[in-house]
Amino acid sequence: MASKYDGLAKIIIQNVGGKDNINQLTHCVTRLRFKLKDESKANTEVLKNTDGIVTVMQSGGQYQVVIGNHVPDVFAVVCEKAHIAAGEVASDAPKEKMGIGAAFIDMIAGVFQPMLGVLCAAGIVKGLLALWAFFDPNASASGAYQLWYAFGDGFFTFLPVVLGFNAAKKFGGNQFTGMAVGFALCYPAITAMAGAEAIGSVFTGTGLEMSYSSTFFGIPIIMPSSSGYASTVIPVIVAVYFACKLENALKKVIPDVVKLFVVPVLTFFVMMPLTFLIIGPVTSLAANVIGVVFTALYSLPVVGGLVGGLLVGALWQVFVMFGVHWGLVPIMMINFATIGYDVVVTPYFAASFAQTAVVLAIILKTKDKKLKDIAIPAFISGIFGVTEPAIYGVTLPKKKPFVISCIAAGIGGAIMGLMGCKTYMMGGMGVFGFPMFIGGDSMSSLIWCLIACAAAMAAAFIMTFVSYKDEEPKKIEVKNDAKTAANETITAPVKGEVKPLTEVEDDAFSSEAMGRGIAVVPAEGRVYAPCDGEIMAFFPTGHAIGILSEGGAEILIHVGMDTVQLDGKGFTPKAAQGDKVKKGDLLLEFDIEAIKAAGLSTVTPIIITNTADYADVVATDAKTVVPGDNLITVL
Repeated sequence: MASKYDGLAKIIIQNVGGKDNINQLTHCVTRLRFKLKDESKANTEVLKNTDGIVTVMQSGGQYQVVIGNHVPDVFAVVCEKAHIAAGEVASDAPKEKMGIGAAFIDMIAGVFQPMLGVLCAAGIVKGLLALWAFFDPNASASGAYQLWYAFGDGFFTFLPVVLGFNAAKKFGGNQFTGMAVGFALCYPAITAMAGAEAIGSVFTGTGLEMSYSSTFFGIPIIMPSSSGYASTVIPVIVAVYFACKLENALKKVIPDVVKLFVVPVLTFFVMMPLTFLIIGPVTSLAANVIGVVFTALYSLPVVGGLVGGLLVGALWQVFVMFGVHWGLVPIMMINFATIGYDVVVTPYFAASFAQTAVVLAIILKTKDKKLKDIAIPAFISGIFGVTEPAIYGVTLPKKKPFVISCIAAGIGGAIMGLMGCKTYMMGGMGVFGFPMFIGGDSMSSLIWCLIACAAAMAAAFIMTFVSYKDEEPKKIEVKNDAKTAANETITAPVKGEVKPLTEVEDDAFSSEAMGRGIAVVPAEGRVYAPCDGEIMAFFPTGHAIGILSEGGAEILIHVGMDTVQLDGKGFTPKAAQGDKVKKGDLLLEFDIEAIKAAGLSTVTPIIITNTADYADVVATDAKTVVPGDNLITVL
């Protein structure tokens, strides 16, 4: 069954260099995250100018195509059209070399991203139930409360199981091995051991104290808290990493005939003592040290919370742009597991509201219809915490509004940090995130959160409304022949039969998603320059050429349908990217019969990719053309 995103998916696949250029594809809330074999093969400008794509970013070894709220639907279609499995790495993908910081963030993102939606949903449910219990002391005795609480609290209680599954997939191991490590950490007898009467402790009398109630052949089995490893994050990830390494090493030496059951037996015979005697205590100690340091920082009179909240709030959107925010997620999760709440990362919450208020001010102030058409859906998206459309579509291109949003977010974050606002769980984004602040016996965190977000929005709105001005329209240079730079004629680059673009059997072109134009069924295998200009893109496979005319028209000549699959066979470039060309210069020779023999269409669209810059794009009504004939007039 055809999807409304089929055309967009095909454009994306073609312009990231084809499916053979994709090493891996995942997605987050708003972005497709590609790992490409060669990013130079991607046609970034074409993607940026495609309807349905907000922008393109290259960061942290990822080629990120920002889509918006409907990214899961687009992601599914891209995976289907490219015949790739979500998240899986191509077998011929080279091993990436990353710095320690980039590798850590990549690992955390890979482990948390797949479960992010359900994690947030569980947080929202717990928050709403906490609100119910606050106003109704008997709520917890209700059967309805218990059923919903089983999901909300159960997901967090058995979080190591989910993390173990994701971590094993990330580290290239058996996902069931990862789950088994998680099950062991959450096993009721282990949890009961943590709550049993202590027979000893380590680091007694300090903030790092950990007790034990049992031993392994005389070695203390140290538990991080009274609830053991339930809801913890770091221990299971580290344990699964070593379990995957051991498992893969054993597979190389254990005979195939007994590998199926001997490998798991040996893996867990080694990993269980290693996990509970070394990995668990060491990672828990490290987590406690982080908690003690940040708690000390925030406990400094006035300065601690104020400065910490200001920095987190002001920089959060920058962190998100570069993916660095994933490095802070473990701190929040550690705090949830150890002290039951977080104050360190919490001030980030004001950022989305500041960004949204900036966009609202621009909507009310701008007279630019095109900008308003982008800003209104971005504002609605921002209310629910998804700010990428606002950032990339509205504020960042104009620079000053983005800076204002960061300043306003810093004000909101400072208030939250100063007043010690606490989040008690992971939750939703935007307006769905307020339940995170409900917990304990007080509503003060929620109240101060509302005040902080209101202050951030007020500051953002006022600063933007007072300072924002639409950019002056660019003056159009008048040439000596009295025609404006925006009016020009594009000639036919190939000889053949003319077809309307809407009749091309490819939604990417027939839908005019990439721009308006016309198509030609070539009668001979030569492509000539349709105007004076510069070759801005010449695909390595030779099948597509992007030209910027001297008059400003951006022209894409795409020889055949799906001809990227030929990987350059049958295509002989006669020019190169960056060349200055004159109308009529030979750019490319191609083998029509080779294309047909591969079962592919030779129909060649010629489109104006910056159609939106013109009042109209008028195609010829001629039935056939030869190179040099007038083909398209842009007005």
